[in-house]
Amino acid sequence: MSHTIKHQAKLLARIRRMKGQMEAIETALLAEKPCEDIMNLTASVRGALTGLMAELIEEHIREHVVAEGLDSSDRNKGAEDLIEVIRSYLK
Repeated sequence: MSHTIKHQAKLLARIRRMKGQMEAIETALLAEKPCEDIMNLTASVRGALTGLMAELIEEHIREHVVAEGLDSSDRNKGAEDLIEVIRSYLK
């Protein structure tokens, strides 16, 4: 079972909180709130997204790179997949 399925409820809760934060940004913009309020709301979404990615990376490493029972080709594939995602994420 994939770690994203195993932790699906927790991951979906994070996503729903981020949706709420995005809606708060939209509401703030429509209400013509000061830019510092909007920047703080935006920073909170970025922090939440970074936290989600960190959690996904950690579980990927545990399940697809260092888990017992994996052969070297599975470990290499897990590592290569992770490298590709990190490169994309950091662009």
